[in-house]
Amino acid sequence: MEATVIPGVLVRSLKRFSDARGWLMELFREDELPDGFRPAMGYLSVTKPGVARGPHEHVDQTDGFAFLSGSYRLYLWENRPDRAPAKLELEVGEANPVLVLVPPGVVHAYKNVGDAEAFVLNVPNRLYAGRNRAEPVDEIRHEADPASPFRLD
Repeated sequence: MEATVIPGVLVRSLKRFSDARGWLMELFREDELPDGFRPAMGYLSVTKPGVARGPHEHVDQTDGFAFLSGSYRLYLWENRPDRAPAKLELEVGEANPVLVLVPPGVVHAYKNVGDAEAFVLNVPNRLYAGRNRAEPVDEIRHEADPASPFRLD
């Protein structure tokens, strides 16, 4: 994993192994994850061209995003009260496949900047809405706030 200008955000380049059958890409290995991060679930989302997801943040959850297809612009903002402000933008997807770990308090968004639908895998360390979907969702959403400092270019 490669550290970034935002403490706790880690980016790991992914390698594609191709042969006559197709391809395989190892997303993560337990022995290569930082201490304390263990995925609790996994899901795949598909985003249409020109569409963004976020910006939002989590109080307790760390996201583990795998960008493998299409072309995305990933936005990250440091928003923890004890940290210096920082912003990071990355071009990720098929041309730059990565696993990105986003810790609690880091606002994040991504936008499909390609011309086709593309997918993203997420392996967060918390269950969405808790066990049996019986807890509040751990999200602080910034999309609809016109005064939000978290803006996509």
